[in-house]
Amino acid sequence: MTGNQLPRAADAAHITEALSRSNLPLESRVREVVVESSRATILSRIIRLRLIYDHAAAGVPTSVILKTGLPERIRSGWKAGQQEVAFYSNVAAAMEQHLVPRCYDAHWDAATDNWHLLLEDLTDTHAIPTAWPLPPTTKQCEAIVETLARFHAAWWDDPRLGSSIGTWRDTAASERLLHDLTTHFTRFTERLGDALPRERRMLYQRFLAAFPSLLERYNTHRNVTLVHGDAHVWNIFLPRGDRDGPRLFDWDGWRIGIAASDLAYMMAVHWYPDRRRRLEHTLLD
Repeated sequence: MTGNQLPRAADAAHITEALSRSNLPLESRVREVVVESSRATILSRIIRLRLIYDHAAAGVPTSVILKTGLPERIRSGWKAGQQEVAFYSNVAAAMEQHLVPRCYDAHWDAATDNWHLLLEDLTDTHAIPTAWPLPPTTKQCEAIVETLARFHAAWWDDPRLGSSIGTWRDTAASERLLHDLTTHFTRFTERLGDALPRERRMLYQRFLAAFPSLLERYNTHRNVTLVHGDAHVWNIFLPRGDRDGPRLFDWDGWRIGIAASDLAYMMAVHWYPDRRRRLEHTLLD
């Protein structure tokens, strides 16, 4: 796929077939597909497609979102879409609550690393809370945390975790992670030298020393759930009105983990300390 060339997943026949498999009341075939917009992210291409049917049909989407890999990312061997395709194929398909965009088609080709998702278009009904890097309002933060809580609760200690849904990180993987963190920290401190304040250096050292004990809860395989893995506040659509709920999206980093990690990522990584002090206790409660 180069330039303006579209993948086969954007063909009218392919979309008709995908919608038919999604239990939609499809009494008319998609006759034409029109590109409404197209933009590239760091890892993918997002294309909004307007659908024109043979004749008027009720209960079917008039537009969809096609998410697919960037050619340069695919050629580099970055398997960016594999994890997200697995999420929509296995996790979203097993969920009763409507907390993520509906997926009509999800495919990843192991031989070529080509992938695509055909998703519900929420452009007219939902929007991200704010333009990055502006923080959301308190009310918006409450809606985001409530949605994360509902997702975490839906998968809390689910017996499918580690069997048909996700995999457990083994001891060797944890040791490699600690080794990588230590190596990066050493390079980081050597590069910064005296520019890194002593108290900051000691904070990192305390974290690395505590890392094995922080893994103990995870290693019990109890009180765990599925986590988003990239749960900043710009990876959720909030409804423009009151008729529908929020939708979490961008699931390339999902995994089995500790629910609090999503909240820590949302607040500690992306908020200034004064905002955290003002909001975090209320939101955590």
